[in-house]
Amino acid sequence: MRKTTTLKRCFFVLGIFVFLLSGQINAQIVIGTPNLGYSRACASASFNTYNVTFVFSPESELSPTNRFIVEMSDATGNFSNATVVFTSEPGAVTTSPATLNFAIPETSAGEGYRLRIKSTGPVASSSSSIAFAAYYKLQDSPFTINNMVSTGAYCTGGSYLLSIDNPGTGSNDSPLNYPSLTYKWYKETSPTTSVYVGDGNTLSVNQPGTYFVKTNYGTCTSSSFSNRVKISEATSGQADAAIVSSLGNPFCPAEGMTTLSTLGGVSYQWFKDETPITGATNQMYQTNESGTFSVKVDLGSCTASGSIDLESTGFESTIDVDEVNIIESGESLLATVSTNANNPKFEWYLNDVIISGAQDNFYEATSFGDYKVIVAQTLGCKVSEEFKFSVSEAMDPFPDVEHIPNLISPNGDGINDTWVIPTKYVSGTNTEVIIMTNQGKVVLQTKEYLNNWPETSLNLNSINQVFYYIITTQDQKTKKGSITVVK
Repeated sequence: MRKTTTLKRCFFVLGIFVFLLSGQINAQIVIGTPNLGYSRACASASFNTYNVTFVFSPESELSPTNRFIVEMSDATGNFSNATVVFTSEPGAVTTSPATLNFAIPETSAGEGYRLRIKSTGPVASSSSSIAFAAYYKLQDSPFTINNMVSTGAYCTGGSYLLSIDNPGTGSNDSPLNYPSLTYKWYKETSPTTSVYVGDGNTLSVNQPGTYFVKTNYGTCTSSSFSNRVKISEATSGQADAAIVSSLGNPFCPAEGMTTLSTLGGVSYQWFKDETPITGATNQMYQTNESGTFSVKVDLGSCTASGSIDLESTGFESTIDVDEVNIIESGESLLATVSTNANNPKFEWYLNDVIISGAQDNFYEATSFGDYKVIVAQTLGCKVSEEFKFSVSEAMDPFPDVEHIPNLISPNGDGINDTWVIPTKYVSGTNTEVIIMTNQGKVVLQTKEYLNNWPETSLNLNSINQVFYYIITTQDQKTKKGSITVVK
């Protein structure tokens, strides 16, 4: 009797297990075709959020741990290497219809992508969505070709190569920095229409016309396009070579060197004010100077030439004092700056220390030392100019020295630079002063000596050189000796 009861209990438990297992095996749902609501996904770094809506049934058959997965095909609609673009959290989606948000991969580039929805509990998959275009715009700003030169020319029977600039000029964001991108070239047929003429980073042109290139984002609109270049055929042996300044014209020297560019050719020679510039034989030339720049371009069987009057937005200034100024003790020196700078600012310095409160275009110097003033243009092109000058105390040309010196060092330091003798022998005493070399050649003979020998460089050919002097007073008394000049 006990054995029969135990056996019944075993069959009862087994039946419940089989019933539950049968329910899990038979549980299934149907997922409808995904609905997109758009025909293209044009993503970028600033926007990449899209959604897909679908229905499924029955809701009651979903496992508490079910996840919904959004898969994206390749550009031809094939799911053999599908990309998972979204996976829901377990049990997060329980009601139909459902809408899921996703982002397209940055490698997306094509017109035939599709989506499908899959579930994990129970396992099910929808059919694929309608095809849609999807592009991730890695670069979405204007860029330059032909170094921003608006013209190009080829000789009859030849061609001209247009190419995307890398990195381009100025702040140009070249699409060539993104290797996965492709390009389509166009030729204008009217101011508002154009025709497709080729693919690639470059385009060889052998027909006159205006050309430009776009990054290939298919049916997605984009700001990734180039400047226009007008190509002509040089039939008379001479073509025009336009020149473009990378910093514009006028340009601001504070921004650095500007790059002058011209059309492509076989060889080049740049000129400034009609004078050839040594070594300037490339398609581009850098300068920070103003002037008339021109170029001659060898195109093969013909030539091209052009010029540009390059101007800077700097300013001109002058100061009304010399670089070296001598004043007496107690005197002052007024320095004034004249300038056409836009809203100028002035800073005055003494011995490289800024002078507090000195902000005018003039300054009255009362101290001896080294001065400088910095003039800055504060509006527009922010450039500056610097002037330096010194103020020194006037030296007594006839100091009352006791002895005739026998050594001088004319090195410009203001100390012992000239042969200074007692005042009873200098100008006004009718004393004759003769200075000779060690070979007897007279280098100075005067009765009006001003304590100023040597006035010019002696061109010393040895470390020290010896000269000899004869001083003859009015009463015929004579002083003789030597002068050693220390180099």
